[in-house]
Amino acid sequence: MSCQNEKHCTGGKPAPSQPASAYFLSDDVPQPVRATLSVLVDNEVGALARVVGLFSGRGYNIESLTVGETDHQKRTSRITIVTSGTPHVIEQIKAQLGRLVPVHRVVDLAVDKPGVEREMALVKVSGTGEQRAEMLRLSNVFRAHVVDITHTSFTFELTGAPSKIDAFVELMIPLGLVEMSRTGVVAISRGGEAT
Repeated sequence: MSCQNEKHCTGGKPAPSQPASAYFLSDDVPQPVRATLSVLVDNEVGALARVVGLFSGRGYNIESLTVGETDHQKRTSRITIVTSGTPHVIEQIKAQLGRLVPVHRVVDLAVDKPGVEREMALVKVSGTGEQRAEMLRLSNVFRAHVVDITHTSFTFELTGAPSKIDAFVELMIPLGLVEMSRTGVVAISRGGEAT
């Protein structure tokens, strides 16, 4: 027998509310944080592949990746990785990176040792007339350099924190952004100690 009237089925009392979804039981869910990891590795074939393989194998996202030799005599390279996740996930990433064979040291430049971050971008914009004047005005504000010019376009070189480059690109979109190329973040710890 189905019940058509809710009050009749519950004896005149309102029906109890449904329990909350298991997905929303806790309000204090850790928020994702951004991490810049400086990973010192042996400069050998396959070192970068092992580091990147760890990220892809575990489903971690890499937002930015740069690598370059740091000491020719010791044959070491620095891999700078920007990623995001909960603090627990970031700790897992650091621990798993530290266990890889070619890795000497892993430092989180957002937590362990505060660091300085820089990125370089080439930004191509196209426009005529008043738009060109506005492009040049904005490039002066952001200290971007014109590295190529045609009758209808500019290519700017811009160096700075990733947020500065994001802001410049955002302002260039309505003026005629054509394309851009970014190097990815390079970072180093502050102070007199090596990372």
